Amino acid sequence: MRKLKASQKNDTKAPDTYYAVVRVRGTPDIRKEIRESLSIIGLKKPNHCIIIPKTPSYDGMIKKIKDYVTWGEVSKEFADKLLKNAETDKLVRLHPPKKGHGRKGIKLAFKQGGSLGYRGEKISELIERMMC
Repeated sequence: MRKLKASQKNDTKAPDTYYAVVRVRGTPDIRKEIRESLSIIGLKKPNHCIIIPKTPSYDGMIKKIKDYVTWGEVSKEFADKLLKNAETDKLVRLHPPKKGHGRKGIKLAFKQGGSLGYRGEKISELIERMMC
């Protein structure tokens, strides 16, 4: 019997960093591969949030759908708090955010004053505003 290398062993420990991904935009006029990626992740409607582990495979999918979602890292404690309201094991339905998405709306990147793309730790502020 062959021994597995350390990189080939299946790690069963829980990751210590998670992404919270919130779908911001709807489905009209999007390409098929983006629609499929959103479906694979589990984001079928706007204002849905999903907690996923930070892995390279999820990183690739998030980069593909970056023009339709906003995401950032959340702590394990915040993820557990959010998942108490979860519809399924990872999906959380949220309300539109109080005071809106941003001063420039849902069509520009977060760095440009909009609400799309990577926001880092500030994702928890947005989710807090979306929880009622």
